[in-house]
Amino acid sequence: MSKDKENKRQKANNKNRSQNQKTKQKPKKKMKLWKKILFVILVILLVAGGVFAYRVHKNGGGLSGMLATVVGHDENTRKSLGELQVLLMGVSTDQEGVALTDTIIVASYNPNTQKAVLLSIPRDSFTGKNTKRAVASDKINAIYNVTRDPEKTVEAVNELTGLDLKYYAIVQTEALIELVDAIGPIEYYVPTDMNYDDTSQDLHIHFEEGLQEIDGPKAEELLRFRKNNDGTSFPEEYGDNDIGRMRNQREFITAVVEQTVKLENITKLGSIIDIASRNLITNLNFDVLKDYLPYAVEFSTENLQTASLPGSVPDLKTTNNVSIFVVDKEATKQLVTELFYPEKLLEEETTDENTTNTTDNTTNTSTSSSSTTTSNSNVKIEVLNGTNDGKVLQEVVNKLKEKGYNVTRTGVENTNSISKTIIANKKNVSTTIMNDIKETIGTGTISDKSEGGSSSKVDVTIIIGKDYQ
Repeated sequence: MSKDKENKRQKANNKNRSQNQKTKQKPKKKMKLWKKILFVILVILLVAGGVFAYRVHKNGGGLSGMLATVVGHDENTRKSLGELQVLLMGVSTDQEGVALTDTIIVASYNPNTQKAVLLSIPRDSFTGKNTKRAVASDKINAIYNVTRDPEKTVEAVNELTGLDLKYYAIVQTEALIELVDAIGPIEYYVPTDMNYDDTSQDLHIHFEEGLQEIDGPKAEELLRFRKNNDGTSFPEEYGDNDIGRMRNQREFITAVVEQTVKLENITKLGSIIDIASRNLITNLNFDVLKDYLPYAVEFSTENLQTASLPGSVPDLKTTNNVSIFVVDKEATKQLVTELFYPEKLLEEETTDENTTNTTDNTTNTSTSSSSTTTSNSNVKIEVLNGTNDGKVLQEVVNKLKEKGYNVTRTGVENTNSISKTIIANKKNVSTTIMNDIKETIGTGTISDKSEGGSSSKVDVTIIIGKDYQ
């Protein structure tokens, strides 16, 4: 009996040992299977990552290339995108039944050249046939109020400028506030003290000159300001009343664009488009707009040109006692060509140069340089030091004089130090000269056409900022 028990015990031990070995072998087999699966997944991710990285590289690399790849663009997409031109119209909704477009701006962006333009259309621009019989509805800001058809305002702007605008976007007060709050607050240098109250519109505007953070409600107040309670307006050198207001609007838009394209705000682009799609009245397809966004992150406001249509305000006695702005057609044609069709100017300059060379073979480089110097010497420049460094003023003056420019006035900007250099076009100085001045001093944001009007004693004012190196 003892042998039988021993045999049974031995068999039981062998069985248990066999089961334990099988149990140990199963995890090993499972571990090998999972390793294979993980390896396959890793290979797939590496291949996919390599393909993505290759496409990002083909799309230009960086954040722009990555965004372009994410939305399904290839290296030919950007090339196929033309210049986007939109007529922006700001409409205040605080007066029941009234929808005057007191802010009218042509905005353009070219993703291939990374150039952009903001061109203001004065709200009182005359669109009628006879100025002697002018009425308030002849002003361009009244067209939408009368017709409620934005296409009519687009047609009027095309008639005044010679452009071929097709898209429009009406920005109502609520949209402006929500958009700025989504991006902001916006850091902006308020150009002057503002103190204005209109109880009928429940409008109260109070700002001190200087760098401030602007939220949505403040943005509405800032952009509507034209004059103070005591009748004073923007400083003469900035451009008073409507000229100053248009400049202030363009410079604030510039600040908004500059802050929007910052890396930390890229994640907000989706919500910005959502706000725009809900609040804007526009014929612009937002799918089209999304095609431009991957390339807009490359944009620098140094490539932004701003201007206002040139013209004059006739005596009320000659305009049926209606205050209007008469656009100068010839000056406008020249300005529009400089801003939107610079290649035409280049062609004309090349043609003129070839004609000159054919007519006079004795013309040489020395004569050409002399001609440029003579042209530069006709430009009167005022240089103001907007920094705390007293040395930079003379450095800038020396650079300008070396290029033959006529520096007639210098001084210290009567404000706190500013961060960015401003090159203000006080009279009708050509874009070529303005760009040359910027290149000469090595930095600066070019600001507006004819802002100082005929009363300005200089053609260009430069305010040196902390960005000057």
